[in-house]
Amino acid sequence: MNQFALQQGHSRELDMFSHIVEFTLAKNSTIQLESFPVTTSENFRIYYVIDGKFEWIINQKHYVLYPGDLAVILPGVELGGSHRYLDIGTFIKLEFRVAQLDGSNGINLGEWSNLTESERVTVGRILLINNMSVLKTKEAGDVLYEMRSEVLNQEIGYLTRVNVLLDTLLIIIARQSTRQANSRRDFPGTFAMLEQALRKNLAHQWTVEEMAAHVGLGTTAFTEKVKTYTGFSPLNYLINIRISESIKLLKKADINVTQIALETGFYSSQHFSTTFKKLTGYTPGDFRKRNTPIKSS
Repeated sequence: MNQFALQQGHSRELDMFSHIVEFTLAKNSTIQLESFPVTTSENFRIYYVIDGKFEWIINQKHYVLYPGDLAVILPGVELGGSHRYLDIGTFIKLEFRVAQLDGSNGINLGEWSNLTESERVTVGRILLINNMSVLKTKEAGDVLYEMRSEVLNQEIGYLTRVNVLLDTLLIIIARQSTRQANSRRDFPGTFAMLEQALRKNLAHQWTVEEMAAHVGLGTTAFTEKVKTYTGFSPLNYLINIRISESIKLLKKADINVTQIALETGFYSSQHFSTTFKKLTGYTPGDFRKRNTPIKSS
């Protein structure tokens, strides 16, 4: 799907939808420092991950989001990157205004909604009470894709259709948050164990076969599962872990770049520097200069 960015007051496509503040498909290909600091908004924000792996702080809790995940950010809730930057990947963002948020009535969806009054109250209360920040729902992604088509094409009946789809999206969220209220989704245990093993021994030159064997799968099944859960091939998934660990080490002033390169599994400091700049937009030296170094313990 092609990238698009619609904002109220700047995009004519949203002129008839005063409640929709932003509707965007964002593709982030490089890491830029301070590109996603923790902030709050009085609007309702929804993020649907298409590809990549995002580590975010939502309401002071750490979450890892993968393709098919939906982040539901209620008004007044904090959101930002766990490292204050936006990770590499693609997502859809939908931000819209709600009329009210309080402990007794929940979220008032506003006059744009076609739900009955009792349904609005029920959905609003469920969203507030369950407060599930991350949901796994491909169905929500399908609705967002359809909304995008209606907003951009503006065929007859699109005004009604967009609001109906927004109602549908909120119903999906309310139902799914209820199902997940007592069982938060997390990265499957086998992959969590694998990532832990990789981080403990990044200097080792892991192969796809070794990683697959570690979780008891064949290489084909393993590759498909890694792509499903992370949006990356196994080797690119490993490279992202290497870069993540190297970022932590670069903040320690008494570890030189060559040592960091070897400890995180790169063949040489040049290989490390080239890969690091490709993924972050900075050389390791430039990144270190932009961060306040601390002494390693």
